[in-house]
Amino acid sequence: MQFTTEHRLAEDGTDAGSDVGGVLEREFTLGGIPGYLWTPAPAPSAAPVPLILLGHPTLGLRRMYPRLVARARHAAADGFATATIELPGCGDRPRRPALDEARTALRRAMTAGEPVGEDLVDALVLPLVEEAAPEWRTALDALLALPGIGGPVGYSGGVISLAVRLASLEPRIEAAVLFAGSLVPRATFEEARRLTLPLHVLLQWDDEGNDRQASLDLFDAFGSKEKSLHAHMGGHTGVPPHAGDAAARFFTRHLR
Repeated sequence: MQFTTEHRLAEDGTDAGSDVGGVLEREFTLGGIPGYLWTPAPAPSAAPVPLILLGHPTLGLRRMYPRLVARARHAAADGFATATIELPGCGDRPRRPALDEARTALRRAMTAGEPVGEDLVDALVLPLVEEAAPEWRTALDALLALPGIGGPVGYSGGVISLAVRLASLEPRIEAAVLFAGSLVPRATFEEARRLTLPLHVLLQWDDEGNDRQASLDLFDAFGSKEKSLHAHMGGHTGVPPHAGDAAARFFTRHLR
């Protein structure tokens, strides 16, 4: 892991320069993959802090940065470090023609109001999950080796099929907050049935890009004994502020 930039964010989100306090933001690359690490400003004798991996959609880190840094600052206020990496074929990473073709086919089907078939969902999601999951596990190895960061580890948001894969493979992830989505391969349902870690799932009831019943079916499939579903009225971008507060309480309960 190589850090490329480092600066502190003030309470209002601006660059605080070298001032003490705020959140320390570091950009890094890991095997050519760009990422961000945010850590709360430590006290002189502070113990290592828990880590939350921040998932995100396939829009690229630069485009997602405002939302990611807002989540990171919220987590830092609760004493958590957060980190994220770029997904395959997104942002400045080399394009994946097959993924681009699947995304184009998805947009075409949704624009025409046509159903999205299982074959298209598999082509869109499974290659991304197969490539991204090992990368996130490698990033987790590197992050937990840094001074000031320790377990336990949580995972929050992003592509739900990737979250399910990581949670099923990675025993260091002890709790997860998932953003409900309906473009889920059947293979993800099988993985979901084997999950046992605590889950907190957020669902936008009127999400124009997701099928509500498919999202509810996936929630039912999760094998975790402790799982909660928080549904909110509104579309895809209408998540209310208090949803973040509930997620923060969930992580505090399970990662502290």
